[in-house]
Amino acid sequence: MARFADLPTAETSVIADAPVERIWELVTDINFPSLFSKEFRGAEWLDDSISLGARFVGRNSHPGTGEWETTCTVEVFEPLRSFGYLVNDPDLPAARWRYDLEPQPEGGVRIRMWAQMGPGRSGVTYFIHKYPEREEEIVAARLQEWRTNMDAVLAGMKQRAEGGSHSA
Repeated sequence: MARFADLPTAETSVIADAPVERIWELVTDINFPSLFSKEFRGAEWLDDSISLGARFVGRNSHPGTGEWETTCTVEVFEPLRSFGYLVNDPDLPAARWRYDLEPQPEGGVRIRMWAQMGPGRSGVTYFIHKYPEREEEIVAARLQEWRTNMDAVLAGMKQRAEGGSHSA
């Protein structure tokens, strides 16, 4: 089991039978995940264009910690390939989130969603400091929550990219 200092990650992926351009539109729509995530409630851009270094404010809610906002900074912006951002302090982020798009030889595009905890402070670090003997359990539970939401977002993205309607 991982400890916070290990910078633990969660990852999931899905293959969508859709043009990479359509998937890129969904990946860079910072509000799209709010349709499917149980935690993410939406975001607003602080800067005029989506580019490297652009910032947005995201809103979240969790039954165990309440509601909060984060300022995120785009750290990876490779059109039609990768989009990623840092949460809170770009020099010591609370988390990193990233999407990677990989066209498949047999058709379709693999959408990979990845996230890393730390190294900066977050709600997880609050609980680790409060219950240090339960650190690995806290980290594992949070990673599982992330994976559950990531799976839901990617399933919704696949459905929307392939032309289906969405349902939250």
